[in-house]
Amino acid sequence: MSVRDIFADHHEEIFQVRTQAAGPKGDLPLTAEMLINRPSGDIFGMTMNAGMGWTPQELDRDEILLISTLGGIRGPQGKPVALALHQGHYELDIQLKAAAEVIKAQHALPYAVYVSDPCDGRTQGTTGMFDSLPYRNDASMVMRRLIRSLPGAKAVIGVATCDKGLPATLMALASQHDKATVLIPGGATLPASSGEDNGKVQTIGARFANGELSLQSARRLGCQACASSGGGCQFLGTAGTSQVVAEGLGLALPHSALAPSGEPVWIEIARASARAAILLNRQGITTKDILTDKAIENAMMVHAAFGGSTNLLLHIPAIAHQAGCKIPTVDDWIRINKQVPRLVSVLPNGPVYHPTVRAFMAGGVPEVMLHLRQLGLLHQDVMTVTGSSLKENLDWWEQSERRQKFKALLLQQEQVAPDEVIMSPAQAQQRGLTSTITFPVGNIGPEGSVIKSTAIDPDMINEQGIYYHKAPVKVYLSEKTAIYDIKHEKIKAGDILVIIGAGPSGTGMEETYQVTSALKHLSYGKQVSLITDARFSGVSTGACIGHVGPEALAGGAIGKLRTGDIVEIKIDCKQLQGDVNFLGTVNDKTLPSPEEATAILNARNSHPDLMPDPALPDDTRLWAVLQAISGGTWKGCIYDVNKISEALREYINKS
Repeated sequence: MSVRDIFADHHEEIFQVRTQAAGPKGDLPLTAEMLINRPSGDIFGMTMNAGMGWTPQELDRDEILLISTLGGIRGPQGKPVALALHQGHYELDIQLKAAAEVIKAQHALPYAVYVSDPCDGRTQGTTGMFDSLPYRNDASMVMRRLIRSLPGAKAVIGVATCDKGLPATLMALASQHDKATVLIPGGATLPASSGEDNGKVQTIGARFANGELSLQSARRLGCQACASSGGGCQFLGTAGTSQVVAEGLGLALPHSALAPSGEPVWIEIARASARAAILLNRQGITTKDILTDKAIENAMMVHAAFGGSTNLLLHIPAIAHQAGCKIPTVDDWIRINKQVPRLVSVLPNGPVYHPTVRAFMAGGVPEVMLHLRQLGLLHQDVMTVTGSSLKENLDWWEQSERRQKFKALLLQQEQVAPDEVIMSPAQAQQRGLTSTITFPVGNIGPEGSVIKSTAIDPDMINEQGIYYHKAPVKVYLSEKTAIYDIKHEKIKAGDILVIIGAGPSGTGMEETYQVTSALKHLSYGKQVSLITDARFSGVSTGACIGHVGPEALAGGAIGKLRTGDIVEIKIDCKQLQGDVNFLGTVNDKTLPSPEEATAILNARNSHPDLMPDPALPDDTRLWAVLQAISGGTWKGCIYDVNKISEALREYINKS
């Protein structure tokens, strides 16, 4: 290989090159007042816009910025010229184009910029996962900088779909207190008519290794899971949950979350959202009018009613922080999850594993909100991006033709009754749906932990609604060693796994979906529990306790556990109370008292092999320090500039 080989295949046409050309025809719509009083950047911006081919006479219009997570390059008929990192951002150019056309037709000036995003599914089990959660803060920061780089923008429209890009976009929009903002959800991938969903298909390796899947089946199932080239995964993971939360906040239009990507209704949502942004600007309604403490609570209620991903415990506080609202506490989460029943039966929670597109067809977020309204739970007086209150939106939805037609289509096309997907509170109670999240405490996690109690296998919960597991633990210092043992049949029914050193300081608080998904889809998995200072994918199910605090590398008790220690887990799925405690060791003839056990655990040193992952990037190490100073995971892994500045001043003064 040489430079000659690289340039050997040139064509003679490359030498037909222009070195100058005529500029755009026409004149900029400048006035003497503009030339004297407006900054040079405004004027030069017009020059560049004309250079890009926009009609010069139309340049002095209200500027509307579209900011999205678009990735990949789509060719004719959607065939990839360059692949995207995931479907969730691959088709967003279609929604962006639809929105931009509306903006132009409304005599405004559309701009579009992109901050693409990674795929948690693609990075599972790799060092790419170390960047997953930290990426959210960085992307949001870049988005905010881009928004400020168009200082005259009258409104900002975010277009995003998936696990970290959508929360990052919501954070960026939330910070635009004095601008009109709207979020366009990127929708859901169509499920294959005969195949597995994107969550289950990620376990073909573990199932093959355990002899529960043939090689040919793994090959076929792995190929056919995604039936459309756009949208978030077909389950209510972090992507889907973030979409419904955006609606719950009032930042997305009613019935816009979870729409099937690429379908006409999905494109229509983009057009309607652009119209909404323009109307908000003309009416003087800005983000601070929409994002209030009441709006944050409404979003938390929607999260609970859907049975959403525990990752939103990290994202909703971060959105609240950017909006200048009260950051919800653990007590707020407990209160709301005790008040709000789960009403939605979709993947991964069940009891029937409907794909999320069916939730959209059954009425989506506004349908769930109608039930919450009947319970007297919602703050109906909040403003939304329709320019109307939530009450007015729900009154419209209740009587709308749109509602009736989509429900009828669900029954006609899928033979599924809408109230089998989105249930009334009475029906949900009859079907045994329990509330969403429990926050166990105990001597292993004195600062708290979290479990999606609604996702514990019903067979493992007694008639009183209690999940109970007491056993010696197997301690792992990484997810990769735990999944190795699962694939080599070293994990048995009845085991309790503990993965330590996987919190923010160890791995950037990675997801441990390789382990949780394997346990869900292996025949013995429901009889295994997991405790970790890491977090979980939104599609994770089972008795999986994460976010354990303090994390192991901060001296937390979880980092002092050893293989052979006896641990007791007790989760009350009805009262939403839980305990996770070290009781003693297998060598104890008589177990110590609870007080003695706590003292024994606290007196131990951390595991001798505990350390940050050697591959942890410096960028993530910096993120871990900054979010820890700012309040850590229970504050949403935010950057609190005041707290960081104060900590730096104290350090400098001590030095």
